[in-house]
Amino acid sequence: MNIFGIGLPEMILIMLVALLIFGPKKLPEIGRSVGKAIKGFQDASREFESEFKREADRIEQTSSEAASIATSPKSDDAEAVVATVVESVPAEVEAKEVANVKDA
Repeated sequence: MNIFGIGLPEMILIMLVALLIFGPKKLPEIGRSVGKAIKGFQDASREFESEFKREADRIEQTSSEAASIATSPKSDDAEAVVATVVESVPAEVEAKEVANVKDA
């Protein structure tokens, strides 16, 4: 058993020291608190990852739409269309970040 580079003997030593410091009544409460904190961190990490993927997909879709517009034979001024779309992406991302900060 090797968790975070800590073997079984080291884990037992850490548990004994924690038992001596906090006592048998406080130890389960501390364990629950640490478990809840780790779960909260994992949930926040998953949420951040999914939000990042959604934004990356949206930006990729916007850029592919701009590329298809720029290469279409109907477009008279393809460079202006691409520039307009590319300029709007950072403003949309910044507005979303500001809204997320206000919600938090």
